[in-house]
Amino acid sequence: MTVTADDLDAAVASVVTALRPVTDRDWAAATGTGDWDSRHTAEHLGDCLLSYAAQLIAQPAERYVRFLANADKDASAAEVLEFMIVGAGLLASAVRTAAPSVRAYHPTGTSDPEGFAGMGCVEVLVHGVDIARGLGVPIEPPRDTCARVVARMFPHATADVTDSWTALLWATDRVELPGHPRQEGWKWRGSPMTD
Repeated sequence: MTVTADDLDAAVASVVTALRPVTDRDWAAATGTGDWDSRHTAEHLGDCLLSYAAQLIAQPAERYVRFLANADKDASAAEVLEFMIVGAGLLASAVRTAAPSVRAYHPTGTSDPEGFAGMGCVEVLVHGVDIARGLGVPIEPPRDTCARVVARMFPHATADVTDSWTALLWATDRVELPGHPRQEGWKWRGSPMTD
């Protein structure tokens, strides 16, 4: 199962569908990931996605491309969501145009275009659900995308979880599964399965 730029597009579409109707709310007042509010979480998403695109373009072997992207301090929730959408679009473009042999640095293992697509999907979906929970709205991600992402990024994830979205949430310590250990300090597999 290969994670593609189309999976990233589908993940983003599911998150945007959930979050765009609530951009009239104060995202700085809603919880996000950890100690972050929803606005900061969305801003983090934009930066991560742009960073992953930069990795695929520059292909550094031992470090991140040196920049930090953030939204303007007075950007509205809709504009911060737009920042995330742009980051995702640039990453999807980089994934589509990079040769499968491209490798670039990530702390979890030198990765390929599929790996960066998978990382982007994880970031969008899990931070997206964190934002959605803080704003009280549901997200319905595409289960086929979730299945590919879990298979590529979390090969250790349990095979007895029938819902791929639940498996992804468990693998990223967003939900507990009875009879399964918590995934505190979770990490995905950055390097390709063949490396």
